[in-house]
Amino acid sequence: MRSYAVLFTFLVLALTSCVPNRKVTLLQKGDIAQADLPTDSVVRTYQPDSFTYRIQPNDILYVRFESITDEKYDFLSDRTVAQGGMNVNPLMVGELVDHNGEIPFPVLGKVKVSGLTVFEIQEKLQALANQYLDSPVVKVRLINFRITVLGEVAKEGTVVLSNHQVTMLEAIAQAGGLGELADRSNIKLLRQRDGKTEVIYLDLLDEDFVNSPYYYANQNDVLIVPALKQRPFRKYFGPNLALVVSSLSLLLLAFNLTK
Repeated sequence: MRSYAVLFTFLVLALTSCVPNRKVTLLQKGDIAQADLPTDSVVRTYQPDSFTYRIQPNDILYVRFESITDEKYDFLSDRTVAQGGMNVNPLMVGELVDHNGEIPFPVLGKVKVSGLTVFEIQEKLQALANQYLDSPVVKVRLINFRITVLGEVAKEGTVVLSNHQVTMLEAIAQAGGLGELADRSNIKLLRQRDGKTEVIYLDLLDEDFVNSPYYYANQNDVLIVPALKQRPFRKYFGPNLALVVSSLSLLLLAFNLTK
């Protein structure tokens, strides 16, 4: 009788530690158990809100001026070229946007860049360079666009993105993806906006997330991925289950022999 009780307990624990597909499949639309889904055809279409990142204080911009102006008169020439071709950390040679949203340049002075897109800044600096240089070309890049991912992911940490129009799913993939026991329906997002920290919860299991205003990652976003309730069973109980069952069997055997 006791052996049946042990077996029953084992089955209950095993079943409660299982994670169904509906808790791990991203962007669901009632199609988890459907076997007759159409193939080679467009099932649904979405038009996500457009997202264009605008520069903020403490962002780091890589700004490069090129022209055919004689070198001794080209006061805006790329300062990184003078490093002798050595590999230089771009964060060390980039232009830090100060608390007033400005970056300094020789002769030009401080140029206001906060609130502008990278392309708008490029056009603004191009217009200024046209006044001083011969056939100038200006290139601007944001080099510290980053997002931090913590919790039940393959690799916790901060990811620096080369593209500043990245979806949350792409950003998480850059961090190695979500763990098997991650709660994809309740991910916490911390977002900096206007000097305040906003807290938002995201449900990545719902396909309608594509239409969410938080579909795209923003500068300095922090994602905290919680674990499913099955995590303690899978992480702690599972590895020790064989030891527990063996110990119980040994105790039952000893009890029966002493009767």
